Amino acid sequence: MTETHVKTGHPKGLWVLFGTEMWERFNFYGMRAILTLFLVNSLMMKEEDASLIYGGFLGLCYLTPMLGGFIADRFFGNRNCILLGGLMMAIGQMLLFASASIFGTNIGLANTLMWSALGIIIFGNGFFKPNISSMVGSLYPKQEKSKLDTAFTIFYMGINLGAFLGQLICPIVGDVKDADGIRDIHAFKWGFLAASVAMLIGTALFYVLKNKYVVTPEGRPLGGLPSKNAAEDYEEGESQKAVFSSTALMVAGAMFLVLGAIIHFVFDQNLIYTLIYSSGLTLAGLIVSDSSLTKVERDRIFVIYIVAFFIIFFWAAFEQAGSSLTFIADNQTDRNFFGWNMPPSMVQIFNGLFVVAFAVPFSMLWDYLRSKDREPISPVKQAVGLALIALSYFIIAYNVKDLGNSGLLAIKWLILLYLIQTCAELCLSPIGLSLVGKLSPKRFSSLLYGVFFLSNASGYALAGTLGSIMPATGDKFMKAKELGIDLQAVLDKTVTPTAEQLALLSKNQIPDHNPIFAGFEIHNLFEFFMVFVVLCGLAAVVLFALTPVLKKLMHGVR
Repeated sequence: MTETHVKTGHPKGLWVLFGTEMWERFNFYGMRAILTLFLVNSLMMKEEDASLIYGGFLGLCYLTPMLGGFIADRFFGNRNCILLGGLMMAIGQMLLFASASIFGTNIGLANTLMWSALGIIIFGNGFFKPNISSMVGSLYPKQEKSKLDTAFTIFYMGINLGAFLGQLICPIVGDVKDADGIRDIHAFKWGFLAASVAMLIGTALFYVLKNKYVVTPEGRPLGGLPSKNAAEDYEEGESQKAVFSSTALMVAGAMFLVLGAIIHFVFDQNLIYTLIYSSGLTLAGLIVSDSSLTKVERDRIFVIYIVAFFIIFFWAAFEQAGSSLTFIADNQTDRNFFGWNMPPSMVQIFNGLFVVAFAVPFSMLWDYLRSKDREPISPVKQAVGLALIALSYFIIAYNVKDLGNSGLLAIKWLILLYLIQTCAELCLSPIGLSLVGKLSPKRFSSLLYGVFFLSNASGYALAGTLGSIMPATGDKFMKAKELGIDLQAVLDKTVTPTAEQLALLSKNQIPDHNPIFAGFEIHNLFEFFMVFVVLCGLAAVVLFALTPVLKKLMHGVR
């Protein structure tokens, strides 16, 4: 046992990856906290459009890990992809800084820079995200894989410590209001600059420490070029290379086009969401067509797929934090927090704070239950996570039920929502990462993390769709009243607005109709939040019912 591995704990490399991921998440979540507010207030987009862009951006951020995982497994290796991805994300944030610096003088160029920035961040995240997760799993030899739930929970604390810092600092410097509540729309640039600096720190940390600590217990470097992997990196009898026939590749290409056409034309999804959904389904099918897979390997991969499907509903609900919940915090929440009027983009900070507080207790809980041989299998933990997020939305739905158009939601209810959602997250997200590490054949390790993150991508895409059906909140009714329009009567269709009134509503980003979801009209925030209660509640019940089948398919892996 070398100095890089603590005999009674975890490898020191875990803490290097912890720190690297912490700074990367500072960068990502800090930008995320202010992105939709920047789009609406500086680039003058409608909230509905900003929600769709937000969902599409997050979805693509978790689609590209499929590409980054493939390139790492076949060509560049984990280390090089992490460094490349980190530098790309830092550059993307600098372009957002430039966009936020010039929007007042050249809105066209500002929009071009914004779209370019988001594109670079999307691909940078694709190189970074699956590879750092894969390296966490690689730190542990086969005999120590039982520690992965605990290891990923610790790693997840790093993710959320970074998220907490990003959601604290970026809104403080980037989402600024004066004493009269008027937002300084020129301040967003400083939030994006802080995010860029954080990413550069994380990339430098990994570059300096990777050779000393991110190594095997014997001291061999992890995550290098795939061509230099040693035979002992693979389990006995495990194939070292995937085998895809030309027929399988052609069928996959045809299925991508067919699925894309169905999703786009039949289900009326935009091109970005179509790409996310069709890519995920196609890649999942291609992997299981590998002729080198054994029955046990294929069964375990199917478990990853099934769990990943249910995780879609979790992220669709959880990622309302950056869109609909931020808009509600901005427009219809009393944000007085012990005498301080908290910026709306900062309210979601409680999620990162609670993860940092509870990650170690949850890690200790899994260790204790394992020592008593009572630890539930991973899908059971994840079903509990889905049930908890359904509960969080039920509580918030009950509390907005009687607000009307002018009442304000007490900030304590949003804090409680984030507390419950944090417990749900700790039962689901790090456990899912750990499950992929336990069940993946090594030759598919990074790629299967990419596939797993496609469930995040699909969930974020669905989050954007669901966020766009949020009905008008109190500020919209007040603004309409100032314009001499009875918005409630317009939405109830008891009054037909004139062309001039419709133009005024559109100019002021006020909807003139209630949104529709699955054939149902969403009249108020109560009905909006109940959508998430139903979706996540049903997903929890079905996943829990499937656990006996999944346990069998896992072939002894818990």
